[in-house]
Amino acid sequence: MGVNSATATEQESTSSLRVLMTRERWIEVGRILLTGLIALLFWRQWVPIQILWLAVAIGLYPLVKTGLIDLIHERKIGTEIFVTVATLVAMFGGETVAGAVLMVIILIAEFIADLNMDRARASIKSLIGSVPQVALMRGTDGERVVPIDQLRAGDVVLVRAGEKIPVDGSIIGGAASINEAPITGESLPKDKAIGDIVFAGTIVASGVVDIKTQQVGSDTTFARIIGLVENAEAAQAPVQKLADKVASWLIPIVFIFLIGVYLVTRDVRTIVTLLIFTSPAELGLATPLVIIAAIARAARSGILVKGGLYLESLAKVDVMVFDKTGTLTANKPQVVRVETRDTRFSEMELLSLAAAADRRSAHPLAKAVVDYATLNLIAVPEPEQYEQVQGRGVIATVSGRNVLVGNAALLRENGVTLITAIEGGGQTPVHVAVDGQFAGVIYIADLLRTGAREALLKLKQTGVKRIVMLTGDNEATASAVAMELGLIEVRANLLPEDKVTAIEELKKQGHRVAMIGDGINDAPALARADVGIAMGGGGTQAALEAADIVLMTDDLSKIVSARAIARRAYRTIQENLFVGVGVVHILGITAALMGWIGPIEAALLHLGPDILVFVNSAKLLRIRIDGV
Repeated sequence: MGVNSATATEQESTSSLRVLMTRERWIEVGRILLTGLIALLFWRQWVPIQILWLAVAIGLYPLVKTGLIDLIHERKIGTEIFVTVATLVAMFGGETVAGAVLMVIILIAEFIADLNMDRARASIKSLIGSVPQVALMRGTDGERVVPIDQLRAGDVVLVRAGEKIPVDGSIIGGAASINEAPITGESLPKDKAIGDIVFAGTIVASGVVDIKTQQVGSDTTFARIIGLVENAEAAQAPVQKLADKVASWLIPIVFIFLIGVYLVTRDVRTIVTLLIFTSPAELGLATPLVIIAAIARAARSGILVKGGLYLESLAKVDVMVFDKTGTLTANKPQVVRVETRDTRFSEMELLSLAAAADRRSAHPLAKAVVDYATLNLIAVPEPEQYEQVQGRGVIATVSGRNVLVGNAALLRENGVTLITAIEGGGQTPVHVAVDGQFAGVIYIADLLRTGAREALLKLKQTGVKRIVMLTGDNEATASAVAMELGLIEVRANLLPEDKVTAIEELKKQGHRVAMIGDGINDAPALARADVGIAMGGGGTQAALEAADIVLMTDDLSKIVSARAIARRAYRTIQENLFVGVGVVHILGITAALMGWIGPIEAALLHLGPDILVFVNSAKLLRIRIDGV
């Protein structure tokens, strides 16, 4: 098994490299080899200097072209301009061999850097997985293999154990255990049966299913995830923008410095050496590779980050604001206790009448009552009459009895006397009256998500100073939930606009704020926060669009993982800038000024920061990160 896996990985890596080696790249390889060969022949005095100049011109052409395009369109002087200037200074200054060799080494370094950048981008798909290009379709004429792009909504595909699901759809036949890790990051397979939704790119671990196609190709959840991750690089992190700005500031300073050194030393060789070490190229490499690696790592864990901007924001937040319902709680109301207030009815009889009255209601509290009765094998008859009263509850006739189920206002408006107010103590009381008499109370609570308290504690350990819970619920319910979670800061009875105001207040106090909500109802607050995190995207388009970061499951530990990845990525960027760029370049400039190294040695040493930055960045794809 291990040998097969290693072989598959090696084949995949070889295949990936083959894809990256495009026609243009092979031309670049040829250009490098030609220039290097002619430089060697000239050094051996086997070709005239005119041939060397021609080879240098061929080698410099793509650098000059790219450099001028960046200069004109982006007002940016990149490493291409520096290499061109260094080569020409060396050539005109009499260091012809050094200039040619310098150019060849830098071309090799640039080629490797570009190739590694593209390999890092390509790793996103290999980390998450892929979608089959063909499917086994079932039709009136039997089963046949068809290309994915020929499938349409409504087509039925058959997927067996060990195969990847090619479409988004619903199971209409069979049952299976499905590994949804490519979508949710969860390693344990989920049991799926008729009626359940399945996603393209997920794997049938066991069983066989017939799937009715709903979405194909670029419309699938998997394709949208890939698109979001691949486009995430465009949203630059502030540290990345700062690196670009620093690079632009350095350039005029560098040229002034080089002119000063030349006026003092009159040594072209030293100037060429310094040109290599004063190039701001690594500043441009220090952040993009980290961002790509971190986003790919997050995607593999079922966390979609829409750009480096949001990674850095999440790493720096010191206040996290949570919506209550559907985020800290499961948004699945459950009956927690039943109290009878009329000796004529037992708890079972009270539940039977209340569930019968609620049977036709779509309200979450009514559904909780019916589900509880069904779970306890209590008979739930069909009501003879039924009326839904908006904002109050239901009025029904059950087995000849007049039954009211709802809040206190419903009972009072229908002439039922309530001697004392019913307090839920953080639970929602559902009042039940039978034939005009108060009969009892059913208490319902929205239970906490599994691991909620532990997740909040871990977030505090990562440097989050304050955790605030916002809710539209009443004070009593909010306080009860906060007490269970160990939270101190709670704001209740809030409308959506009140949540936005709460976040604005925190930002005015100088805090960096992350808002965690359901991605739909909390959209205004998510947008106003420094970083908005949508819980439990589950692949819905609304959740994918509502926030800056989307968690594909309702697991609160994913927030801890997202924070851990963000902080590690930010730290890696700092390491790249300080060690890979700062220390190496300072040492190189010092060595050049002291005359310890020349242009060729500098060009070879120049590979060091590139390799160091790449290795340090790429390790984010593999290393263990606490909390992930």
